Amino acid sequence: MTERIAHICSAARKARIFADIGCDHGYMTKYMLDNGLCERAYISDISAKSLKKAEKLLSRHIEAGRCVPVVADGLDGLPEPCDFILIAGLGGEEIVKILDRAFIPPHFLLQPMKSSEKLRRYLVARGAKIERDYTFSEGKERRKYYDLISGCAEGGDAYSEREFRFGRDNLNGTSPYPFLFQAREELEKTRARLHFAMQDGSREALLRRKAEWEEIIHEVERNL
Repeated sequence: MTERIAHICSAARKARIFADIGCDHGYMTKYMLDNGLCERAYISDISAKSLKKAEKLLSRHIEAGRCVPVVADGLDGLPEPCDFILIAGLGGEEIVKILDRAFIPPHFLLQPMKSSEKLRRYLVARGAKIERDYTFSEGKERRKYYDLISGCAEGGDAYSEREFRFGRDNLNGTSPYPFLFQAREELEKTRARLHFAMQDGSREALLRRKAEWEEIIHEVERNL
C-alpha cells in the first residue's frame, strides 16, 4: 500500500454499503472490510482485466459474499444504492463526468489527480456539502501533492474564488502544512523563472503569480 492510499484510507468513514469506483488494487476496500467499516462493498472498474488485481486481493471477502466485483463505467453498473463512494486516482474532469452521468453519492471521498478546482465548482453547483478539502503529500525528498475532497450530497455550500482554486482547509489553517510546503515550492519555481529573459507579457504574468503565492503563504501562516 502506498503512502497516498494509506492517507486516503485514514479518511474513510463508516458505511453500510461502500463502493470503490476505478478501484485499482482494491486496497481501500480491503481496509473498509478488514476494519468493519462497511457491511458490503463493491469494487468497480471499466476494465475486467484491471479488476482482476482487486479481485485477487479481496478473494476471501468475495467468497464470503461481502465484496462484489462489477465491470462498469463509473457508477452506472452498481446494482444497489451505496451510501459511501470513493473515486480516487482519476482526473477531476473525469470524476465530474462520472458524477454528472449518474448522481452525487450520499457520502463521497474524492481524490482527483488534477483539475480539483473544476470538481469543487461542480460539487458546489450541484448543492453538495464539502466537509473536508485539503492537500496531502507523499514522499520526503521529492514530494508529490494530492487533493482530498470529502462531503455529502446535500447541505449546500458557499466557496470563495480562492477556496475554489486552492481548497478551503488549506487556506483556513485546518490542514495547512502540505499545502504550505507546496505553495513555498511554487513560489520558488516562479522566482526562478523570473531570472530568465522573456517577453513583457510573460514576465507580468509571472510577477502576478509570484505576488499571489506570497499573499497566500502569508494568509496561511497567519491562520496557523
